[in-house]
Amino acid sequence: MNHPTQAIEDYALIGDLMTSALVGRDGSIDWLCLPRFDSAACFAALLGDEENGHWRIAPAGAADGERCTRRAYAQDSLVLESFWETPDGTVKVVDFMPQRDTAPDVVRIVEGVSGRVTVHSTLRLRFDYGHVVPWVRRSQGDRVAVAGPDSAWFRSEPPVRTWGEANSTCSEFTVGEGDKVAFVLTWHPSHEPRPEPVDPYAALEQSLADWRAWTGQCRYEGPYREAVTRSLITLKGLTYAPTGGIVAAATTSLPEELGGVRNWDYRYCWLRDSTLTLGALLATGFLDEARAWRAWLLRAAAGDPADLQIMYGIAGERRIPETDLPWLRGYASSAPVRVGNAAVDQLQLDVYGEVIDSLYLGRSSGLPAERHAWQIQLALLDFLEKNWNRPDEGLWEVRGPRRHFVHSKVMAWVAADRAVRTIERDPGIPGDLERWRAIRDEVHADVCEHGYDAERGTFTQYYGSRELDAATLLIPRVGFLPPDDPRVIGTVDAVRAELGRNGLVRRYSTEGPSVDGLPGDEGAFLACSFWLVDALHMTGRGKEARELFERLLAVRNDVGLLAEEYDPAAGRQLGNFPQAFSHIGLVNTALTLAGEELGA
Repeated sequence: MNHPTQAIEDYALIGDLMTSALVGRDGSIDWLCLPRFDSAACFAALLGDEENGHWRIAPAGAADGERCTRRAYAQDSLVLESFWETPDGTVKVVDFMPQRDTAPDVVRIVEGVSGRVTVHSTLRLRFDYGHVVPWVRRSQGDRVAVAGPDSAWFRSEPPVRTWGEANSTCSEFTVGEGDKVAFVLTWHPSHEPRPEPVDPYAALEQSLADWRAWTGQCRYEGPYREAVTRSLITLKGLTYAPTGGIVAAATTSLPEELGGVRNWDYRYCWLRDSTLTLGALLATGFLDEARAWRAWLLRAAAGDPADLQIMYGIAGERRIPETDLPWLRGYASSAPVRVGNAAVDQLQLDVYGEVIDSLYLGRSSGLPAERHAWQIQLALLDFLEKNWNRPDEGLWEVRGPRRHFVHSKVMAWVAADRAVRTIERDPGIPGDLERWRAIRDEVHADVCEHGYDAERGTFTQYYGSRELDAATLLIPRVGFLPPDDPRVIGTVDAVRAELGRNGLVRRYSTEGPSVDGLPGDEGAFLACSFWLVDALHMTGRGKEARELFERLLAVRNDVGLLAEEYDPAAGRQLGNFPQAFSHIGLVNTALTLAGEELGA
């Protein structure tokens, strides 16, 4: 039997700050990579079918795809509570991953709320992205599954009737009001001894306390606080705690078009996210996370500036080779399923500006200075001075020919501008102020001459093109031109008119000969839609900005999560999920509308 394809927005995120899982509204965990975000999945039904691994807990007799009655996160946490109302009574399933000591655990607690309900659990472990069926045996009263380097222990507390069936582990039991049964799945390397079992009930209390303590640091008290807090929790859930790196999303290969080939692996850290991420963390009071992200950024950027990559692994790894997994059919038959990301080898000159802007923001916001940070920036600036006028692949990682993308040039201007500002604020640090002022002026003039279409009154996607790019909405935000400049207002209007889709915004046009070299289409890009809100607000159209923001909030799923894109016609989320870039956009736009200062 094939696993029913749930909508992307039917999933909720749980995680332990080193990896995460997606839990469907049908009670099935369909995606889990162990032990890290970028490890191979042991549940991959999200990109295949039930034989590729999943773990469903639901009332006995619930049909395939039948969904829980309601669900929500407990308080301000990543602890998910799902309620099932049946003719026999109501049960609650609590899903979470406690912050780990050594081994990752998935804990699922079933609690009787009313009546007496029989509940069924089906656990299908499939290591190596749903490819490897483990050998399962009994040991010490529990089950242990082993295949190659992977091992997982499965137990219930109290013990319930459990048996093997069709290469899966099944359990069934009945709970009355107040009865509880907890399941714990624990992974560890197969050559190591079994980790000390976790107490599931104590772990639940500790997890709730941990999240309460963390969200208590949030100093944002403006409008839309619930949405902002949920987005910050999601960003925290996408953080790899040992290094401070924040993955772009928890998944790979969720499609930007159902049935299409625009399927990419986002379980890595992108430099393009750095300034906006740092601004969101600093403005909302999460200084520890801001320091950790900046430290990750400095480690990643260290080395020869010519070798600066657009993305890195969660610990700063540089090699992320891209391969296909032919045994997975893809979400909604959207193949290929990709692991790794070949865009790591692209030249994207905007990242130099984003790194330098991030470090400038950290310095100007009062983060303690790192002695070597300015030396790294000087090296990046020297490289950019010689290379800013080269064509590149741009921030959207097009797989077509390199071009002179306007956004890349604008971010080169940002790099020079932030260098000038840094030296002006602190004349004692080394640097050639006049040299960087001259380069800043040169880049600015070049963009205004070659990247602006005077006939239509808008900046374009790349030099000489008539195509538009939603990234040009950032021109006033980064300070390239003031918001009241007619060229800015014309660009905002043109992007909204030509790239708009039911009020939301696409990144760029995919019609005709596409700049990205790929067939097919994609949805409205949610981060760009938040940028449009910012641009409308900055250009004096506050009512329109707020209306669009509230429409974007309505796109969130029932537990407040956003994917990368949205199809307004179908009313479906698209792309990898949940997407850090979308949630960063939500936080920063809420701050903008609330009049919060994000830094220069």
